[in-house]
Amino acid sequence: MRKKKPFLIVFEGIEGCGKSFQSRKLHNKLKKLGISSILTREPGGTKSAELIRNLILKDYFKSTQRDKFDKYTDTLLYLAARNEHIKFKIKPALKLNKVVICDRFIDSTTAYQVYGKKVNKNFISSIHKHILHGVKPNIVFVLKVSQLSAKKRLLKRKSKNRYDNLGKAFYNKAQMSFLKIANRKKNYYILNSSDNDNSLEKKIFEIVKKQLKIK
Repeated sequence: MRKKKPFLIVFEGIEGCGKSFQSRKLHNKLKKLGISSILTREPGGTKSAELIRNLILKDYFKSTQRDKFDKYTDTLLYLAARNEHIKFKIKPALKLNKVVICDRFIDSTTAYQVYGKKVNKNFISSIHKHILHGVKPNIVFVLKVSQLSAKKRLLKRKSKNRYDNLGKAFYNKAQMSFLKIANRKKNYYILNSSDNDNSLEKKIFEIVKKQLKIK
């Protein structure tokens, strides 16, 4: 059995890559082994952060409505949700030596806001210095998916947000951004999730087992 220590695992990728599905699968496997862990998400994770999530993920890009948040307002709302999430959920869990599994984290901000919306990277970095408090992922899984597989999954979703309705060019750019972020980083694992099957689930679990030193 693993020696207890704080551990943060993050799943990243574009909409329809299967990260939410795989993060749930991993959480269930750890629970079955009796390993103390929590599953959370961004934006969200706490009551206050979920309220912000509902605001920023609401689809306000409508042809009859020109009003929308400025990109810096939008980014600040994401960062406000992250501050609540880290302070009231992630850090307390890590202090208790739990394994935290997070569906999206700081790389999504870089991919969507910096590369996608051209928000100044230093602007985000300066805020992160005040809200991260040394919290950083031990493992990041970047799930790479084909456009066809992602589209099929998005079509099946009953509840959608504004990011689920964007075009092929946006998703291509976002995926390339995630791959660029992950490039040559030792604790990042780029995995093909187009099939999102048992083999991917097993691959993820084997990596986690090795890092957590689970026998």
